[in-house]
Amino acid sequence: MTTMHDVARAAGVSQAAVSYAYNQPHKLSAARRAHIFQVAAELGYAGPNPAGRNLRTGQVGALGLMITDSLRYAFDDPATSQLLKGISEVGELAEVALTLLPCPLESTRVAEGSGVLVRGAVDGFLAYAMPDGHPGMQTAMSRRLPIVVIDGPNPGGLPRVGIRDRQAAKEIAEHVLSLGHRRVGFLVDRLVPDGKGGPVDAARIRAARDHVMKERLAGYASACRTFTVPWSSAVVVEAGGFDYELSRTAVETLLDAGPVTAVIAASDLLALAAIDVAQERGLRVPQDLSVVGFDDIPAARAAGLTTVRQPLVEKGREAAQLLLDIIGGGAGREITLPTELVVRESSGPVPAEQ
Repeated sequence: MTTMHDVARAAGVSQAAVSYAYNQPHKLSAARRAHIFQVAAELGYAGPNPAGRNLRTGQVGALGLMITDSLRYAFDDPATSQLLKGISEVGELAEVALTLLPCPLESTRVAEGSGVLVRGAVDGFLAYAMPDGHPGMQTAMSRRLPIVVIDGPNPGGLPRVGIRDRQAAKEIAEHVLSLGHRRVGFLVDRLVPDGKGGPVDAARIRAARDHVMKERLAGYASACRTFTVPWSSAVVVEAGGFDYELSRTAVETLLDAGPVTAVIAASDLLALAAIDVAQERGLRVPQDLSVVGFDDIPAARAAGLTTVRQPLVEKGREAAQLLLDIIGGGAGREITLPTELVVRESSGPVPAEQ
């Protein structure tokens, strides 16, 4: 097997120079690097052994992204795919791999402190929207590797990247209520990761474990209090998951529960499903039914959806860079990104006859 020493001898350079060519190229001139790579190719040398480099540096060159749902969810959910885009951009620049670590609550291996969180060869974790009390967080923390929380509860005051979900939700609900709407229905993706969907009562809200959905509901409730709209009489429906078909079912349940003039959805996916179902029922948006969402995914603009814009790609970038900084010896911190109410065609005044 050709070694780094063989390449150095054939190229007439030191072994350190060969190492620099692969690991710290800025220390060599372009001509010197090209010469070393040419000799290495002629000898069939593919580069330093990653395992050996890992032993020297104590790092494996990978970040682990913890998600509660399946791998399919990470790619199918529009908001999550935008976050992944931001993470991958930083990873590519830093030549760091991204390892997806699904941590379903029903997994006995996660609950027992085994499985991917223990076996995963990573230098640190990005914990994305993990539910309150998820055993995976304790398992990750037990590995004593850096952790950055994204959009989730923050046990132990860990470094975190997120937005002010409650304030942003309050702002968009106030927009709807300021248009005169009082019969308003609310849609949430998931409060408890138990697969259940349908109408939500006060006990279900109190039991909520999804930090983001809980905060957004709190913001909606705050807006209702500001406009003296009884929150206790609000119709809230939970989809039970994050895919389009579950979203459609939740919309059907909400519209069947009684007449509403506006739907406030805690995600754009829910809001877009609401527009589809409303139009199938012969309801005009916004003349008969106003619909608003949250996230401002790419499809929101094409649909004319009023929503809250949050910087999803930037959130991924910031979280990945923060974790890399911590791995490199930097200090952790909390980063709160701005949001913006984006008013488009899907929201309008309450119908005159209402």
